[in-house]
Amino acid sequence: MDDDRPDVLLTGLLFYDLVLTGLGRPPTPGEEIWTAGMGCGPGGIANLAVAASRFGLRTSLATVFGDDFYGEYCRDVLDDQEGVDLSLSRTADGWPTPVTVSLAQGHDRALVTHGTEPPYSQDTLMGDPPEARTALVHLEAEPREWIAKAAANGTHVYADVGWDPTQQWSTDLLDQLKLCHAFLPNETEAMAYTRTDSAVAALGTLSELVPVAVVTRGGDGAVAVDQTTGEYADVPALDIDVLDATGAGDVFGASFVAASLGGWPLEERLRFAVLAAGLSVRHPGGALAAPGWYGVDRWWRSLSAADRELSSADRELKTAYGFLSDRIPADPGPPVRYAPVTPPARQL
Repeated sequence: MDDDRPDVLLTGLLFYDLVLTGLGRPPTPGEEIWTAGMGCGPGGIANLAVAASRFGLRTSLATVFGDDFYGEYCRDVLDDQEGVDLSLSRTADGWPTPVTVSLAQGHDRALVTHGTEPPYSQDTLMGDPPEARTALVHLEAEPREWIAKAAANGTHVYADVGWDPTQQWSTDLLDQLKLCHAFLPNETEAMAYTRTDSAVAALGTLSELVPVAVVTRGGDGAVAVDQTTGEYADVPALDIDVLDATGAGDVFGASFVAASLGGWPLEERLRFAVLAAGLSVRHPGGALAAPGWYGVDRWWRSLSAADRELSSADRELKTAYGFLSDRIPADPGPPVRYAPVTPPARQL
């Protein structure tokens, strides 16, 4: 394509994640529990950045790294290993990189985080944001100035939203959707903000506020409406054993953007995002669990290689995802590098 703009523009808080998996039960005070697995790597906004970059998207990230080991390690992973453009990012002297310990159990996890507010805001990092094809943003009660500037540049803004700790779910936040091309909340958030009692009802309300509305439903898949094409889609989740759900929603969002930039039909976009998110929960950690084209290709090849051994459910899955045979690049790239148990030693 004769378009040198970033495919995806991102900003947000970065964490160093330490994920413990294989817990039979949560620990109690005074008790020590040994886990069966562990992984570490960049988290937070890095989840979106790595997921997008592994699908070959030119990804530009504006974030803040601490001037400590964790910050240096995360910067090296994002820049050298994952090819994320960090020219908009900064390293802050004397500021410690936020650290999250995640205890993954079943389909959920508990998080313990240490961190302080970064010395640079999103608006400071972005300034006048570069023109980009898309931006993945997290809407907050206080609107960020850079989002309006990006939308004015012609950037398609894909937004999600987080849990409201006040549980007021102010509908004022939905006013920001006028800047957005797409909105991708989960069903709890969607129903709370729209004052509805089902994911489908929430989707109906949101589809009147934004061109593309998506509501994710965890183990029940996702539903979406694209008003620009008149399409509606409702797809189920994959039946996958969950090791660690950290970052699965971010992988979903980045994958949906990748498919949208490819101009795919809505059902294919939604199935692709559900698949990528499902593949990510097989591995510990958020950012480095993202499957990329390599992981999607491996899954599709394994499903396609054993026709006679497939169950009826897998045959249906193969039919539903048959579009991948025309979508996966001829060269899906090298194997992705999943989260290591511990960071590698520094090279002296």
